[in-house]
Amino acid sequence: MASSPCGNSNFDSGLEIKTRSVEQTLIPLVSQITTLINHKDKPKKSERTLAAIHRVGQAVSVAVGRFVTVGEAIATENQELKDEMGQACFEARRAGDAIAQLTDVGSALPSQSDGRVTVFSDRTGMVKAARLLLSSVTKVLVLADRIVIKQIITSRNKVLVTLDHLERVSTFQEFVQIFSQFGNEMVEFAHLTGDRQNDLKDEKKKARMAAARAVLEKCTMMLLTASKTCLRHPDCESARINKDAVFHRMRCALEQVIEIVTEARSCGENKILPASIYNGIKDFKSSVECLRENLYSLSPQSMGSQLEALVERTEDFTDSAYTSHEQRQAILGLCQLARQDTQQLVNAWVEAQSLHAKEATEDMEVAILKTCQSISDLRRELHKVAVIRASDLLKVHGEQLPLRALKAAGAEGNLEAMAEYSRKLTEQKEQLVETCRLLCHVSGTEPLEITCVHAEETFHVIGPQIISAAQTLALHPSSKIAKENLEVFCEAWESQLCDMALLLREINDIFEGRRGDKRPYLSLPRPGKHSANLKTAKAVKLDAEEQTSMAKLGLELRLLSSDVDTEVEKWEEQEHDIVRQSQSLASMAYNMYLFTRGEGLLKTTLDLFHQAEVFSEEGLQLCSSLRTFSTQLVDEEKSVVMTEMEKLLALCQKLQMGAKTPVQGKTATFQKVESSIQITRGVLTVVLSLLSFCNKLNKKHKSERSSLGSPQDWRERPDESTPVKEEGALNSKNSNGFGVKSLEQHMAGLNLLESK
Repeated sequence: MASSPCGNSNFDSGLEIKTRSVEQTLIPLVSQITTLINHKDKPKKSERTLAAIHRVGQAVSVAVGRFVTVGEAIATENQELKDEMGQACFEARRAGDAIAQLTDVGSALPSQSDGRVTVFSDRTGMVKAARLLLSSVTKVLVLADRIVIKQIITSRNKVLVTLDHLERVSTFQEFVQIFSQFGNEMVEFAHLTGDRQNDLKDEKKKARMAAARAVLEKCTMMLLTASKTCLRHPDCESARINKDAVFHRMRCALEQVIEIVTEARSCGENKILPASIYNGIKDFKSSVECLRENLYSLSPQSMGSQLEALVERTEDFTDSAYTSHEQRQAILGLCQLARQDTQQLVNAWVEAQSLHAKEATEDMEVAILKTCQSISDLRRELHKVAVIRASDLLKVHGEQLPLRALKAAGAEGNLEAMAEYSRKLTEQKEQLVETCRLLCHVSGTEPLEITCVHAEETFHVIGPQIISAAQTLALHPSSKIAKENLEVFCEAWESQLCDMALLLREINDIFEGRRGDKRPYLSLPRPGKHSANLKTAKAVKLDAEEQTSMAKLGLELRLLSSDVDTEVEKWEEQEHDIVRQSQSLASMAYNMYLFTRGEGLLKTTLDLFHQAEVFSEEGLQLCSSLRTFSTQLVDEEKSVVMTEMEKLLALCQKLQMGAKTPVQGKTATFQKVESSIQITRGVLTVVLSLLSFCNKLNKKHKSERSSLGSPQDWRERPDESTPVKEEGALNSKNSNGFGVKSLEQHMAGLNLLESK
């Protein structure tokens, strides 16, 4: 049950708040009524104090009046909620009026003999009115939230009906007509669910919503090409199998979204998440450490059972055909060590209980520490095995040899070769599925576990779909649509491999303790700038080729920005100008990556071009810092730095000029966007090489100065003339709130869906 969002208030609304928007709407109200409740009575009350209390009371009353008016309008438009909403609005208005009366200055001025009371003498009445107000307003908000859920369900139902029609069409003309309607309905559904995803408070539900929406986004293009292939080759069994798999997956994803927003029991976490080793270790360590506080909190037998259940889960690692003998022996050895340490703890524990000890003995404390250490060593080894496996797989499969071979065999109509490469792809799929399962065990957070499960399911489903698409092409090697269909599924596979690489980085970040948001710089257009254009800007629909190009560029940008972050962390001097400016560049590049996915703060191409301008300015500042840095280097070192700096300077100037050059029309706009992202990618590539080289030089010269006892301060002072970064930081801070959001915001993949 949720009470007020503020920790200093005890008003229980009696309703659970599940979304940030409801919570954030309540915060100002809670703040105001808390001011009234916490006001201390004083023998002498100045007119200024009375007037201030009166203003707060009147402000609450007026705000409630406006709020209730909106609630009553919602009730009128939604008859099924009319009675509940009407009652909640009535109670809210009554509470608002009571607060206004209790804080009325006029009632405080006459003598108390007239029988009137004020907030100072009727604190009980104020608390009662405040409690009623908070409860009724919360109820109105939660009822209004039901409307949003209803809109999502209605939108899903429309999509399902059109999906059924699409599945039954028999002519291209009918398909094109219905698919156009389907695309519009999917855009509406994406708007609503994107808003909901960002509004959810529960991070696990948010991750599950993101996974379901990712399936719908990627499957839309698959549905288009798979259906066209089936229409072109109606008697082809592999084409039918390919299409049926896409429709089934979309229906499952649509159902999952509804389960999340309605909190249906069938979407429980136990169904979604397997028992992970990470959670087992966390629970086991918690049980062990609790013995310090309470020797009788659980039985020795239950602790042994808990450990054995944990060890049993490691069989996913030790039973794998892909785990090396050395890795298997290391895991088994650590499991045995954990058993031994746990048994020693149990022995010390039983002895302490026999002595009726009230707290852990010295022997117990030693045993607790040893047990926690051995279980942590086991987790570290499992993490290492999973990460090495995933890294090796990504390197091996990054060349996409089976996919290339399948495409070639299909285009040649070579069924025998296609069957051989299908077996290889199936083996690759099984390796990836198993590796995702291992990553899930060590992921470190439940949202990341959900992402691992999603990756596992995606590889499991797309592998056979690629094979059925390849079979269709092999049977009809001259079919352009069959070839296009195979390309779409192969691209989905490649995209999932890229997502897996990002997932691996996140899991490593969690394991190494880098959980904070490392991207404080989120530049937004300056207030007032571009305001007229932003209102009239329309989303540009990209064709499949353009969207594919944009997605690939974006992923490359994301990986490069992560690499820059990694290099930055290697510097000892985190306040060095080169470090700060490189981090800002990586943060802005990350924004541009989000833009390619239809996410983040950059909503229009105008936002993107403004970001490119700010990015180029920061790059030029970095050039200046590099020039200063190079003055303290020897000739050979200086030459290398200056050569790279000149490349960086040229790229930043090119980006700046391109961002300021006006363009008109879809084609020219797309080309400008593509060029901006390509140049940004080039800038990050140069920055990445400079960071590593300059860090080595910095350490070298620091060491030399230390040995010579030089008093010279190598560390450069931060440049105080960079207000751009401060502005970005402020914008980031201000952009974290969830107020009234338009449906156009927070909708991942809108351009992707519109283009399909």
